[in-house]
Amino acid sequence: MTALLTLTDVSMHFSREAESSYAVFGGINLTVSAGECVALVGRNGSGKSTLLRVMAKIFAPTSGSVSWAPGVAVSLLTLGLGFRPDLSGRDNAFLSCLLMGLSRKEAKEALSDIETFCELGQFFDEPVNKYSAGMRARLGFGTALMNRSQVVLIDETLSVGDAFFREKARIALEQEFNEHRAVVLVSHAEQQVERLCDRAILLEQGEITAEGHPGAVLAAYADLTAN
Repeated sequence: MTALLTLTDVSMHFSREAESSYAVFGGINLTVSAGECVALVGRNGSGKSTLLRVMAKIFAPTSGSVSWAPGVAVSLLTLGLGFRPDLSGRDNAFLSCLLMGLSRKEAKEALSDIETFCELGQFFDEPVNKYSAGMRARLGFGTALMNRSQVVLIDETLSVGDAFFREKARIALEQEFNEHRAVVLVSHAEQQVERLCDRAILLEQGEITAEGHPGAVLAAYADLTAN
């Protein structure tokens, strides 16, 4: 398999005060290859969302390196990331498509499919600041389906909304996924992880403490939370 993303000895520290900092994670070594769907699991505060942002090069690691294969593009899908709350869902979807590399013509043509998929009704033309978290997730996921990125990073978005939409999003993601693309998914939904992913990674206290088949990693996570 072709490696699309490689993290080598990556650490992340955040400053609390002028002279102190705390470690989010350290010594992370990880490779994501084409054709993989990888889950990141762990307790709240374990650094999963921060690690996605390091993978997306939104955050620069305190130490270590993040390497992308030549020409590889990445998209981070999280609740309302990059949405302008004063603009409508339609306008935000159009701008998101442009940012993902579509031409203005392609972005305009994509709006009909996004509107149909999101099922927001009249709210598609209302300002996003009127949206619930679930509605933002619908808009974000529907827009992300239009992306051309080889690597898609998903932060809990598939866990938001009603059961019907979650299943619809799962099916859509499977249809978009192929041997040339990769997905890294943060989720607390065990069934979602087991159905979508072929590898899982457990983050605990700033370290990768388990990695492998999703069932085995989820079992390790269950043991951890039971103690």
